[in-house]
Amino acid sequence: MLPLEQFKTVIKSTPLISIDLIVRNDEGKVLLGKRLNRPAKGYWFVPGGRILKDESFNVAFKRLVRDELGANDIEAKFKGVYQHFYDDNFSEDAFTTHYIVLAYEIDFNKALSTLPLEQHSSYQWFIESELISNEDIHLHTKWYFQEGTQADALVNIRNIPLK
Repeated sequence: MLPLEQFKTVIKSTPLISIDLIVRNDEGKVLLGKRLNRPAKGYWFVPGGRILKDESFNVAFKRLVRDELGANDIEAKFKGVYQHFYDDNFSEDAFTTHYIVLAYEIDFNKALSTLPLEQHSSYQWFIESELISNEDIHLHTKWYFQEGTQADALVNIRNIPLK
């Protein structure tokens, strides 16, 4: 782990790479946790986290499934690449956060009471058709259930101005 001030510099200067887990139970409901930390603090959000420096994708995926869900053996289906932009960051300092997110869909049926509480204060299963209109669910989580929100689905270089 980087010292705090170096980590802030990284977040101010570069996008972070992360993995988000779209977790479904046998009924097709989607698992969301109430975020404890910034960005997206206080919103319902999918489990996930960033890939660490010098950590392979497979090791990161296994660590995140263990840390976020308390699970070890999970099969995953790639959902797509997404971009998340936030006006805030993990600290109280005024700068933005940018994530490039690799989203994976998984099946999971453990009891909510067994889930870790380090990143989320509570968990709940949501019906997919209802989560889109729920104001307590973060926009970036809603994107996983909407057409045309993947990063590669938005690319049309004729219409993108260079800064």
